[in-house]
This record gives sequence, structure tokens and C-alpha cells, in this order.
Amino acid sequence: MSRVVALIDGEHYPPVVRFALEQLAGDHEVVAAAFLGGTEKVDLDSENEAYGVPLVSAETAEAAVASAIEHYGPDLVADLSDEPVVTSADRFRLAGVALSHGVEYRGADFHFSPPTVALRTVTPTLGLIGTGKRVGKTAISAYVARLLKARGRDIVVLAMGRGGPAEPELIRGDEVALTTPDLLDLARQGKHASSDNYEDAVMSRVTTVGCRRCGGGMAGETYFSNVPAGARLADTLGKELLVLEGSGAAIPPVHADASVLVVGAGQGLTYVRDYFGPFRLGKADAVVLATAEEPNATAEEIAAIRGAIDEVRPGIPVVATTFRPAPIEPVEGARVFFATTAPEAVLDKLSAHLEHKHGCTVVAASSHLSNRSLLRRDMVAASGAYDLLLTELKAAAIDVVATAGEEAGVPTVFCDNVPVSVDGGDLDGLLVEASRLALERGAGRGA
Repeated sequence: MSRVVALIDGEHYPPVVRFALEQLAGDHEVVAAAFLGGTEKVDLDSENEAYGVPLVSAETAEAAVASAIEHYGPDLVADLSDEPVVTSADRFRLAGVALSHGVEYRGADFHFSPPTVALRTVTPTLGLIGTGKRVGKTAISAYVARLLKARGRDIVVLAMGRGGPAEPELIRGDEVALTTPDLLDLARQGKHASSDNYEDAVMSRVTTVGCRRCGGGMAGETYFSNVPAGARLADTLGKELLVLEGSGAAIPPVHADASVLVVGAGQGLTYVRDYFGPFRLGKADAVVLATAEEPNATAEEIAAIRGAIDEVRPGIPVVATTFRPAPIEPVEGARVFFATTAPEAVLDKLSAHLEHKHGCTVVAASSHLSNRSLLRRDMVAASGAYDLLLTELKAAAIDVVATAGEEAGVPTVFCDNVPVSVDGGDLDGLLVEASRLALERGAGRGA
């Protein structure tokens, strides 16, 4: 019989709540009730005798739920409360508290389960998770890989993506440099040759394992994935550290010894303050606030996000960053067509950086790398004006950009996205400390 903590409020008449608890006890062992607030139908001076089970109260509803879970160790939190004591937004926060403790959260017409941890590897693990797609997770992952490799760490990156392989795919990026012709050949074999594992291998020259997933739940669960099989493969390689790269807002179903959360500043405040934003913050040891510059987000919006992060996780290390394009081959003197997934509003800024830092002339740029029809339109419009294609290695980079370049006899150069601190924070220090925590915690546990 499962152990249950019930959530109750003072807007329900105590005999009605007691009736509900007795009904719940027909299938569960009701070990306690957490009182969420409300005074209309309850005498707070005698509340401890009103319900027939131990009652837990606290300054906030979240604190009451956390205290009840920590003290009574339930398998399930059953929400018997209602408006106006708790709103739908409140319930997401309460669900996040339960899920962060590995406990199911269930109400009259909703049910949330903690994301599955299907595997614990022998190799220590560092998780890189995000609040959504296009927040810069893969760029941060590639940067982490280069940073740790430069410091002598022997790592493997496991990337799961919506375009990943049917079977986990090992790429010895530390031994073999994948070229544009190599990736075109892979695309002709029916592979998504700009999937995250290829990007990690090309940009960082480290070993990668590519996996796939389909479907993502609100708390980060994947509906289907081959990530556990990929993690088992990575675990056989004898590496010092396994970097687990999430996909969108989905979290790899593998235990992470430490985690870095990448928050997209352009997504807005709600992605950290509401829904399961607090849950994801609760899993993190550090936060990278990405694309934290105008026009992606105003200074006021960035300050509000940082304030929300500090409210949910006081004292957690946060570094605000943005990304700058960096070709992995020389492009000096070339007339460039630049393809990116970045918003159109930042194209001028990115193009100016390429020209100033890398000595090329950007004759045309497209923000439609993830929209094949519009990308082809942009390339046709600029036809004849460029002698080099420069593209991020994602979305349509291979099947549209590099393929068109091959047909036209125009070379394709891949472009990294390098994170740069915009608030004076020590990005390298934050990432190295997160990896140190992962190594330390991983060494202290069993598989």
C-alpha cells in the first residue's frame, strides 16, 4: 500500500476533508496532511484534531509540502485542495516540490510523475539541461567539452536529439575530424548529419555518442528514447566524465551527478518563475543565462529573470552570456553567405562581428536555417554574390546549405557559437566548478 501525504485547505469544511481522507485511506496509507492555507471553514486553534492524521503547516504552501515529504517519506502527494487557496500556477510549484523529491503528485484531474532515472553510470556525469529549444545548450555543451579537454580531462558527450540515430552512434571526434564531404555522405545515407552529436564532435573534437528521443513532458520526461542504451555504451569507454546533453526542455533519463541549467533570456520570466521552471532550477548546481543582450531581452527583462532565479534558488551561481559566431576554418577575404538559427533581429550584429573579427565580407545572411523553404529562398536571392557558405552545424546545414554548395562548387565552412560573458561573470570558472562537483559526487557513489 502506497504512503500518501494529502494536501488540504481551510476553504473545505473539516468533516468533508476528513471524509475525503477516509476515502483515500481505502487504497493508501495516509501518513499526514499538509495544510496549504485558507480560514473560512476551519478553526485554526483546533486544526490539529480536526483531520485524524498528523498535520504539517509552514510559512508557505511549498514549505509545508516539502516538510511533509521530508518527514513522512510518501510515495504520492494527493492534492485535495482547490481555488482560491491554490491557483493552477501554485499547483505547478507544488508539483515541482514533489517531483524534486521523487514523489508523484496527483489531483482530481491531473497527475505528474517524476522524470525517470533509468540508469546510473559508473562514469561521473555532468548534465546540461535547458528551459527549451534554441537556448544555446549545444553551444554551451561544445564549449564545456573544449574547456575540459584543454584542461586535460578525457570526456565523452552523450547528446540526445529529435534527429538522432536509431541506434546509439559512437563518433571518435578526438581521433577523426569530420569534414563537409563526410557529413554530406552521412546525409546521403539517410542520417541527420547536423544532429547535436555531430556538432559536438566537429566543434570540440571529443568523443560523442548520439541518441534520439521523441516527445517531451512538462517536467522533462521523454516519451521514447534510446538514451539509456547510449549511456551504457558511453560507460564502457573508460572516460573521466560523461557530459549528458539535454534536448529542448527534455532531460536525459540518466542520473546526473551535477547539472548546469541553460536559460534562454529571450524566453521570458515565465520559464524560470512558472510551470516547471522552479523544478528545473532545483535540479541545477549552476545557471548559464544565455542570449542575455538586446534585442533578445531588455536589461529590465534580464534583471527580472535573475531576480526570479535568486528567489527560487538563492545563491546559485549565475553567469549571463551571449553567443558570437566563430568559423572553424579561416574565412578572411571571402564573400560570405551566413546561415544561422539566430533571430533575424540579431543578424546585423552577428554579421558585423564576423566581418570585424574574422575578416570576411558578409554579403547576405539568413536567420532561416531551421526553415528549409525560406532558407532556399534566401540563398537563391543571394546567388552569385558569395564565394563561401558559412553555417552553423544544425537544422538544414547539410541537406540544404552544404548540398547547395556542393552543387554550385562553393565551399561550406561550419561556424561555432561561442558563449561570451556579458556581466563580467567567470563562465569558465562556473563550468569547471560544475564539472568538479560531478567528478567528486560521482566518485562518492556506486553505479
